[in-house]
Amino acid sequence: MAAIFLSPLYILANIYIFRRIFLWICAVCPILQSTGFLIFLALIYILLSASPLTGFLVKKPSALHRILKITGNFFLGFFLYLLLIIFTADIFRILVKYCFHLSWSDSRLCFVLTGSFCALIILFLCIYGICHVSHIKTKYYNVQIQKFVPGMKSLKIILVADFHFGFSTDYGHTKEIIQKINKEQADLVCIAGDTFDNDFDSIVHPEKLQALLKTIKSRYGVYACWGNHDLNEPILAGFTFRSSPEKLNDPRMEEFLKNSSVRLLKDQWELIDQKFYLIGREDPQRAKKLGVKRKTPAQLTKKLDRGKPIIVLDHQPKDLEELSAAGTDLDLCGHTHNGQIFPGNIFTRFLWENSWGYLRKGSMHNIVTSGAGVWGPSMRIGTNSEICIVQVVFPVTRTLHPEKHSF
Repeated sequence: MAAIFLSPLYILANIYIFRRIFLWICAVCPILQSTGFLIFLALIYILLSASPLTGFLVKKPSALHRILKITGNFFLGFFLYLLLIIFTADIFRILVKYCFHLSWSDSRLCFVLTGSFCALIILFLCIYGICHVSHIKTKYYNVQIQKFVPGMKSLKIILVADFHFGFSTDYGHTKEIIQKINKEQADLVCIAGDTFDNDFDSIVHPEKLQALLKTIKSRYGVYACWGNHDLNEPILAGFTFRSSPEKLNDPRMEEFLKNSSVRLLKDQWELIDQKFYLIGREDPQRAKKLGVKRKTPAQLTKKLDRGKPIIVLDHQPKDLEELSAAGTDLDLCGHTHNGQIFPGNIFTRFLWENSWGYLRKGSMHNIVTSGAGVWGPSMRIGTNSEICIVQVVFPVTRTLHPEKHSF
């Protein structure tokens, strides 16, 4: 319903953008100021701006569906900066004209130069954002858990999340991620949800990705939890539409993980090597759509020996207070993408207690990754695609009065 209500605003915004683009082109090259060129440019812009909708309506799987979906995703990224920068330039022009009464602010030369400057900024940001996606960073964290573990002084965990296999994340990007993972010689690899991108059919050659994921090397294996996009769900420009649980739950996703040697934990825990617990939580949005009741942190840790380290894998960085109270030592999350595209990384700070990075909550360490892949526009501006290396250190001797955790 939200998509329907917001569609008039999207149409008006595109009319505003198109008008400013047409006027600028005609100012740069007056010979193009004709009805024929106006119709030609309007048709191209309509096709691009409508691609998110046409990609949603065209039946899948098909080559046309894929082209329209990818085009629509990229257009939404360009649309954001077209609107943001053109609107900012217009506000600045109005301020200059009416506050400083500068007559040249309405001149053709000023309009051409301002428009050219805006065009360069938009192109630079979008091209940079597209290229920056493939530059995968490695983020390091060191945490201390004051629980003695016989025979274990430290635990090296690699946290990744938000692959979004499908239209945005391909084989080459995944291969680079896995190469970085394997260089670290980890004890444990954790995938914090959103392995898929709402559409299993959008994955080209899933068997190749399965073979690639099977090459991940770690001492205790690879574990994952579900994310909110790990559903077969119709989605339009970020807005989802209601479907029955039977249609939403695609068994191929779980089979994909199984064939990739990834152990999926669905509100389950596992005692690994008799040394530490790993809990994988169900995603709250996914659970609600499937009509599944998600277990509380207290329910998940009720039967656990709290003398052993308890690590939680949870897609969304929620319930931090409850997790800490339930005895969690380390909470590993994804979901936020750190906003992915500026100024998204500013807004996510107001939406989440910890939108990216490290947070201490009581006796619990919470780490949120910005994600290895991307969602929607295949762009990253002001954020990084990343894998996180979490080096957990334990006391070398058992103590009766353990000190407080430290980061």
